[in-house]
Amino acid sequence: MTEDNTPEEEPRPRGSMRRQDAENTTPREPSLAEQRARRKALLEEKEREAAEQQAKEQAERRADTRRKVLIGSGVTVGLVGLIASYYTVAQTKEVTAVCTNDEGVVVDEKYCDEGYVRSQGGHVSGGFLFLPIGMGGGGGQYRYNYGGSGRVGQPVSGGSFQKPSNASINTKSGKSVQRGGFGISGKSGGFGKGGGS
Repeated sequence: MTEDNTPEEEPRPRGSMRRQDAENTTPREPSLAEQRARRKALLEEKEREAAEQQAKEQAERRADTRRKVLIGSGVTVGLVGLIASYYTVAQTKEVTAVCTNDEGVVVDEKYCDEGYVRSQGGHVSGGFLFLPIGMGGGGGQYRYNYGGSGRVGQPVSGGSFQKPSNASINTKSGKSVQRGGFGISGKSGGFGKGGGS
């Protein structure tokens, strides 16, 4: 008769643990309480991620709105500055035009009046008004001096023969040569193209 030499398991004391072999041991199913705890933890994790995403989107929207406001403010400030500088540059100054002959001597205003020159058979070209000899003023060329002074028959004193673009230009008698405004020239009282060189 064969003897069974397998050692008998000794009874284990209460509260002791057995060593399990990971390859051969099958994991036990989680209990109902463990399953609930896992589901709750997963749900809480998803809710936390959703809240973080929502907070991130709100922060981005606020930053985008702030950026747009700042850009809008910058554009507004830029436009205000541009308009202010335009008005500063565009301020009209008053200039008196004096009619002179080709020698720079002050003559009667009518020789710089386009209507008068044309009625006498003359013509206007490049800021000069030309009268034929023996007509009206004895012939010659005439043009305005801007900002100069002098009496008829005297050489003009000061000023320039270059027409200012940003000025209201009138003759001594008050006839308008050019209305004021930035780069705006007008034709009034028979004057207009009779200046400049």
